[in-house]
Amino acid sequence: MAPKIREGDAVVALSGKWISWAHTAMAYAAFIGALLTGLSLHYHKIVENEYYGYPQEWFPSVSATIGDRYPERAVFQFFIAMTSGPRLLLVFLWYILTARPNSSLPKIVAGVGIFRTLSCGGWTYVTSTDDHGWHDIFMISYLVATLPWTLGCLALSPNNLKAVKYRKILAGSFFGTLVPLIYYFIQHKVHKVPGAYTIYAFYEWALILFDVGFDAVTALDFDGFELIIRDVKGSSRGKTQQVADAVLQQKKDKPIGSVFGTDILWTEAVDAVADVYNGFVFWSMLTSLGLTVWYFPLWHMGISGYEVIVMCTVSPFLLINKSIRTLVIQNVRSVHLLSLSGLLAFLAKTPELRLFSVGFGVSMSCLAWSATWYAERSQQSRLESRVLAWSIGLAASSVSKFTFWTNNPIWPIMHAENGGWNKVGLLLAALAILRSTRTVTDNRGGIDLADRPKTSPLLASLGMAGLLFGMHSLLSDSSTMILWVWEGFPVRGPIAANGVLTIAAMGVGILGGTLFQGSVSSWTNLLLASTGAFIVTSYHNWLGYLGALLLAVSLMALATPLVTSAVRHGPVTFGLGFFIYNVLVLAHVWVVAYAFVPGGPLLREHTDWVMTAMILFLGAGVYASPRTETHNNRNPRSGRNIPSRSASHYIYVLLVIQLIALATSYLRFPTNDYVPYHKDDKVITAGIWTIHFSLDNDMWSSERRMRDLIKEVEIDVIGLLESDLQRIIMGNRDTTQYLAEDLGMYVDYGPGPDKHTWGSALLSKFPIVNSTHHLLPSPVGELAPAIHATLDAYGEMVDVVVFHSGQEEDVEDRRLQSEYLAKLMKESPRPMILLSYLVLKPNEGNYNTYVGEKSGMKDIDPSDWDRWCEYILYKGIRRSGYARVSRSTITDTELQVGKFIVGQPESSNEQISEDAVPQGLRFPSLFRGQGVRDHKYHVFDEPRYFV
Repeated sequence: MAPKIREGDAVVALSGKWISWAHTAMAYAAFIGALLTGLSLHYHKIVENEYYGYPQEWFPSVSATIGDRYPERAVFQFFIAMTSGPRLLLVFLWYILTARPNSSLPKIVAGVGIFRTLSCGGWTYVTSTDDHGWHDIFMISYLVATLPWTLGCLALSPNNLKAVKYRKILAGSFFGTLVPLIYYFIQHKVHKVPGAYTIYAFYEWALILFDVGFDAVTALDFDGFELIIRDVKGSSRGKTQQVADAVLQQKKDKPIGSVFGTDILWTEAVDAVADVYNGFVFWSMLTSLGLTVWYFPLWHMGISGYEVIVMCTVSPFLLINKSIRTLVIQNVRSVHLLSLSGLLAFLAKTPELRLFSVGFGVSMSCLAWSATWYAERSQQSRLESRVLAWSIGLAASSVSKFTFWTNNPIWPIMHAENGGWNKVGLLLAALAILRSTRTVTDNRGGIDLADRPKTSPLLASLGMAGLLFGMHSLLSDSSTMILWVWEGFPVRGPIAANGVLTIAAMGVGILGGTLFQGSVSSWTNLLLASTGAFIVTSYHNWLGYLGALLLAVSLMALATPLVTSAVRHGPVTFGLGFFIYNVLVLAHVWVVAYAFVPGGPLLREHTDWVMTAMILFLGAGVYASPRTETHNNRNPRSGRNIPSRSASHYIYVLLVIQLIALATSYLRFPTNDYVPYHKDDKVITAGIWTIHFSLDNDMWSSERRMRDLIKEVEIDVIGLLESDLQRIIMGNRDTTQYLAEDLGMYVDYGPGPDKHTWGSALLSKFPIVNSTHHLLPSPVGELAPAIHATLDAYGEMVDVVVFHSGQEEDVEDRRLQSEYLAKLMKESPRPMILLSYLVLKPNEGNYNTYVGEKSGMKDIDPSDWDRWCEYILYKGIRRSGYARVSRSTITDTELQVGKFIVGQPESSNEQISEDAVPQGLRFPSLFRGQGVRDHKYHVFDEPRYFV
């Protein structure tokens, strides 16, 4: 039927709603068509996963349905191709409908819509079989873009109550479905629960229905469009008020309206990015300071003298002198540029020069940031923006470590060979400084300085110290507090990939501190921080982590009021604050290093004291925080400070950082589909290695070199000692994350940093069915950690114990530890392998407790007399080989390796030649002779094999 002609100028007219209906029909046809085809042709194949098949699993997931099988994939790709035209038209019409003069948001949402369409085409036509990496990149891009698309559409919705209602319902259903979806995915992937994947599949299909349905709602809005193209209701000319307009009009005098009721100005956006990057550089250098200092007492086995450089942070004391203060403020760009010596440190050839370069850089950075804050004291909005950039810089630093497996790519222990991005980071830092310091601050106007602080600068300094210490020790790495609450297998709490939740909590705190400045500096917020600190210190698993998230929110929210308070109390507060922060850092070290430092026993194992001090210091800062009167930004009705409009640009940067964290979490979620090197021979290749806190002899991060050696020796199970790096002096790192994900292994981090040990960890190609952490008797010396794990090795349960005994000087400690461990090993009814650091000579003293009747254990090679630290023992399983591989410059200890055959009984100590050993039971020939990269079989120059 010919369309009705209006005003004589329309030949063909099509209602805009048909674009939405066409898109909806084609999209649903693609998924439902593939599902019906798969169910009818390949039902049993598409419901099967890596663990279970029919009848435990009886409904296919989306990915299994639209995957690589013909003709399902062809059906899906055909209809998705048909969807692309309506999809692009839908995005275009939505932009026409929502575009407003002087508004950037509709353009951004349209750009996201186009990007989302293209990424959908990417994961549709590049399957995981074609290229797994690019398939994941397209899929993650699509999922990440869904959030801004959904929120943008909600914000820009015309004032159509019916459409708004359906959008809210479908958007809420979509995001609400993510929670059970993730839960059942973890039940399937981590806990291997039968049937969990089927339930996961239903939630996955629900996401598809909600996602397509959300866009289908545009039919209610496009009903006012006619194509070719006539807007019969005038919606595109701004005659109808949008939901966002109505909300912001109501909230214009409130914090949310002040922050988000402004258009994006790209010059200010670039300024915000530059400021945040400067904050990122500050935290990158500060977190590298303790790490470079730690290298020296590590190699000296005690106080080295270089530790004094930690005091370089007190450089803000110089600002007390008016002449120096004026000089620094007037030349703050130069001071910032001088601080980049901390990033240039990676070029230094010796550890000493690198340390001095980092120390100078940190001192200049602390001086520059303190001077910047003090100079902005009369410009309330600019001061808040600087503090906001500094806080978001910490989140950016945490995200960079999350992305790079707890290493910051611009640290001085990184370089190109081990994954560093030092040159790129340095260039961006120089550009950011030139951008963010191009204006000179004057000190006129703003805060009413007649209202002088009525409290001592000491209280404000204590608040600053507590804030710095909390942010650095707990939030500079997203996995720190996850490892505080880690209890082993089965998994009952968060894992490293859940670090995105820590980062999200930091973002919530920053946002809350920006929008509700008056509230976050209250005693209520301090009570929340205290509650979080108590829970994370006292409890474990998910309950403990809930406390960690609460603490993260409260700490980040306190940044702006506490730094502002420090500014009002004068420049002395920064120098004193950094000094007290250093005292807290030393106490934080003393609780674990008590055996090596003066006065150590006073703080032995008292992390609770350090945490209590941090909270009390924060309380002092809250008490000293003034109720600032401003001339410009006060809401007389609410009594709350209104944040500046420029804050919106910083919040947008924060949202981008959060999206990066979300994508990283998706990429880093463990696959749990790991395979041992020689599964056909039912071999366990087990090793023990003391990794010296993942710093090599030349102060470079050693994870990648360790990875290479472990892979080349073909180790299935390895115990790592001196592996707890989650302290300020060690950079708040976790080597096991990179090794486990790159090598494809399950990982038990061992006793967490709140257990006050130097660390023991277990990585395994075999599923860890159960693991228990032990702290062995240590009445005098350092605590002795152990992991007792049960592995599912080729269908049989095999126990593995990883253990680090006390020091040689603590004789009674080591005797008690040997008796404890011997009892533990004797009581196990299963085959067992001990991977240990015992500090004794063969056949002498406590050796006879570890080996023999008391423990039931045997030495892997009783004839090897040249041992002191590392030992491999076993029982109830056949030992077939033993080798010792030199360390090169990775650490100070060799790698010891044993081969065991599951399902076969113990054999004699008779040795045989390699020619009599099947190929699958041999050690790699790569390390014979001179070996590779200075790794070779040493001591007896070749592996030993046994009958």
